[in-house]
Amino acid sequence: MASQDITAHSGSKYSNRVILKTLMESSDGGLGLVGQRIVIGGWVRSSKEVRKEPVPPPPPIDNGIDKTRSKEVSCVEIIQSRIPLLRSIIKVLGGSGYTVREKFESVAPKPRPPPRSTVYLLVTDGSCVASLQVLVDSSIVPPSQLLPTGTCILVEGVLRQPPGQGKHVVELKAEKVLHIGMVDRDTYPLSKKRLPLDLLRDYSQFRPRTTTVASIMRIRSALSFATHSFFEEHQFLHIQVPTITATDCEGSSNMFQISTFAGKTDKKEQSTIDATEGVSLEAIKGALKEKRNLVENLKRSESNKEALVAALQDLRKTNELASQLEVREKIKSETSVKTDTVNMSEDFFSNQMYLTVSGRLHLESYASALGNVYAFGPRFQAEKTETAKHAAEMWMVEIEMAFSQLEDAVNCASDYFKHLCKWVLENCPQDMSFVAKRIDSNCIDRLKSMTLCSFEKLSYTEAINCLKQAPQVAENTFETNLEWGVALTAEHLSYLADDIYKKPVIIYNYPIEVKPFYVRLNDDGKTVAAFDIVVPRVGTLVSGSQNEERLDMITARTKELHFPTEQYEWYLDLRRHGTVKHSGFTLRFDLMALFITGLTNVRDVIPFPRSYGKANN
Repeated sequence: MASQDITAHSGSKYSNRVILKTLMESSDGGLGLVGQRIVIGGWVRSSKEVRKEPVPPPPPIDNGIDKTRSKEVSCVEIIQSRIPLLRSIIKVLGGSGYTVREKFESVAPKPRPPPRSTVYLLVTDGSCVASLQVLVDSSIVPPSQLLPTGTCILVEGVLRQPPGQGKHVVELKAEKVLHIGMVDRDTYPLSKKRLPLDLLRDYSQFRPRTTTVASIMRIRSALSFATHSFFEEHQFLHIQVPTITATDCEGSSNMFQISTFAGKTDKKEQSTIDATEGVSLEAIKGALKEKRNLVENLKRSESNKEALVAALQDLRKTNELASQLEVREKIKSETSVKTDTVNMSEDFFSNQMYLTVSGRLHLESYASALGNVYAFGPRFQAEKTETAKHAAEMWMVEIEMAFSQLEDAVNCASDYFKHLCKWVLENCPQDMSFVAKRIDSNCIDRLKSMTLCSFEKLSYTEAINCLKQAPQVAENTFETNLEWGVALTAEHLSYLADDIYKKPVIIYNYPIEVKPFYVRLNDDGKTVAAFDIVVPRVGTLVSGSQNEERLDMITARTKELHFPTEQYEWYLDLRRHGTVKHSGFTLRFDLMALFITGLTNVRDVIPFPRSYGKANN
């Protein structure tokens, strides 16, 4: 097979290297390419060096020479051995003016070459769970350059079957090393084995080199592809909605404001703010009073001078800190005044703009013209929380369907969820096997049950009544009192899905107060056509609704909530001109990856997590 044929077989069109997945996960495990010359590239996952036994010298040849002599003596050696005798003879004969130079220098023994060895490397290129064993002889590259974990190599060699029985179906015997990307063992964080996931978050640039994070990201990629394939199959159009918006799409969200005026505080002033952040001026003033009293007492008493000097130094430092805090408060006050009086027309945008928390309102514009549409992208919420199910930036899949009602959105969301579970089972078997081995032993069975089970469906009122009968309510272990009209907490929803029904639960017809302003009001005047899909382990995965298409109803709702009318005029126009009944939902994509893998913290399934107080790159 020619090299170009091997490359074609590997699926690597834009590189001459063979992608390891096509080799390691092929039906024969790569045996079909045994004997072929290939190029592979990747990173060293583990390594070991095996030294070869030195070859013993050949036995002496019997050519008739006296065997009692240990070795032949050369003429040079004979003359060298007689030099002391010649010196003595010349001295006796009175030849004191004569000298004999030693023109024969001793020959230094040749240094022995270092013992040869073979380096065994397990190399991964990130395309699959399995690694390829690569053998490199020390005569090709010094072993010290290849052994450290994380070293990048590009190797050309011949694929072969390992001698004897072992766990490797094939291995690569290197003939050329085309590239080496070395690492510094002292500073490379993955030199230590098995770093916990929470520590790996501090090294997001290196996280994907670990087997666990690499598997999670391949599963996440498969979920992304499955999303597009599902909506393509059902004739949805993919629409890119804006990340920057002037509209609060939920009506009561914590939003990130965007402004080019931000961060223009003087550097010296900003350093003062940073240095004293987290220190209370009131607390320092109280401490200052106590330290002054201590100094006065020491002056009046007969205490040693060293104690008094130390107390005075402490008092001086506290005074300096108090002065810095006063400056900080003054700077913050002035900055607040500047922000309140700033002329937004001089900013990059002429009005206040934010990072969007949802794309559903903008999707309605296109659903009202194109029918069924969906968006897929990051959404932002400035909530100062460190819960395991929330990050400041999370990816959402949002859909909007014209000429549809609540039940249509529920059915679409259920089918989409099952499609994702089935897709991962069929297309990520090796990664799911690894997840089952290392993270969650029940993950595969859980996904299989999701594709087969029917979801439990109950109204908000039924959910409240069901929870009131739970033992937790009788024992007062729920933190929030269960009264009709309150928002169901994560604790309530988890109890329904994990403990009572042990499968996904669809809750619909929520009180108007707990859902966004745009949700359609039901005929009872108290509830709205909204729904949530709650799944075991994760909680609320999908939130959806039939949206209000009636102009008078949506206008009354925005006035009731005192929304700035100018922000929502464009949205109300959709009701004024060619209104249509429509519904949709949002699936929290990161939580879907969390559900699939069985992990517990959403930051571990996000490539570059951003959360409160933590964004390093």
